[in-house]
Amino acid sequence: MSMKVTIDGITVDVEPGTSILNAARQIGGDIVPPAMCYYSKLAGSGGKCRTCLVKVTKGSEKDPRPMPKLVASCRTGVMDGMEVQNITSPEVVEARKGVVEMLLINHPLDCPVCDQAGECHLQDLGFEHGAAKTRYEFDRRTFEKIDIGDKIQLHMTRCILCYRCVFTADQITNTRLHGILNRGDHSEISTYISKAVDNDFSGNVIDVCPVGALTDKTFRFKNRVWFTKPVEAHRDCDKCCGKVTLWYKGEDVIRVTGRKDVYGEVEEFICNTCRFDKKKTADWVIEGPRKVSHQSVISANHYEFTPLPVVKTNPVLIEANKEQFERETRL
Repeated sequence: MSMKVTIDGITVDVEPGTSILNAARQIGGDIVPPAMCYYSKLAGSGGKCRTCLVKVTKGSEKDPRPMPKLVASCRTGVMDGMEVQNITSPEVVEARKGVVEMLLINHPLDCPVCDQAGECHLQDLGFEHGAAKTRYEFDRRTFEKIDIGDKIQLHMTRCILCYRCVFTADQITNTRLHGILNRGDHSEISTYISKAVDNDFSGNVIDVCPVGALTDKTFRFKNRVWFTKPVEAHRDCDKCCGKVTLWYKGEDVIRVTGRKDVYGEVEEFICNTCRFDKKKTADWVIEGPRKVSHQSVISANHYEFTPLPVVKTNPVLIEANKEQFERETRL
């Protein structure tokens, strides 16, 4: 038996037990709340970052009373007849602005040197909801960079404690050697007794990190994602699905990642062999270019130019078409 839920005036039928966030994802578009900690592939994720707050103006058909406070859409199940406001609620937009300000209290604005730039969800949120200045008057917390394995670097200063990497290591591997240490403002992701994270699927913590706290040391500082070309490929692998995205710079594969959906979530986790050891085109069966949203900075320099229709008898249109072509090819 399906349930009806209305989000920003759009009604959708969903299965019982569906969260408000996933109901919004069935609709798609701008009404989908942002999510920094929720990950549909990881059980128990969500409820940490509060960026997905929404306003429930009608609880259900049986109990139409509104919920007294904003709720986290990733952890709140829908009820039949529920009505929700996301971007149509000024209260939600203002609250989201405050959440982003809180996330940026300790997160450094070092986007120009961060390898996550162009793929960072916090960067997008900062652009959409960030305040011109912070009200925080104290020093930012800082940590020393550490290596949690020979190919993964942890920059805890950038971490927003979304717990995704902890859930990933806990659920797709047999052993977990890292987690949250300490409490409050001193909380940090770290390894126990200085052990390295060493298993066949440890590289997936890089893919699930929404900011630049966990980075690929083999790709670190080598290039910007908007200068690379993503290509879908696969191989026969005895450890994982073998379906990946290859990131090319010229003819060289400079990075391998899992395939991600429109919400930045990995479709299937991949092993370290595919991620770190197979960086030759000959190792893969190429499927074709990855489809990238034109709203993403990754799509820069990948647009196909379509000339304007030219009317031969009108020199003004001819000149305009010429200027556009020169401008597009120059970019």
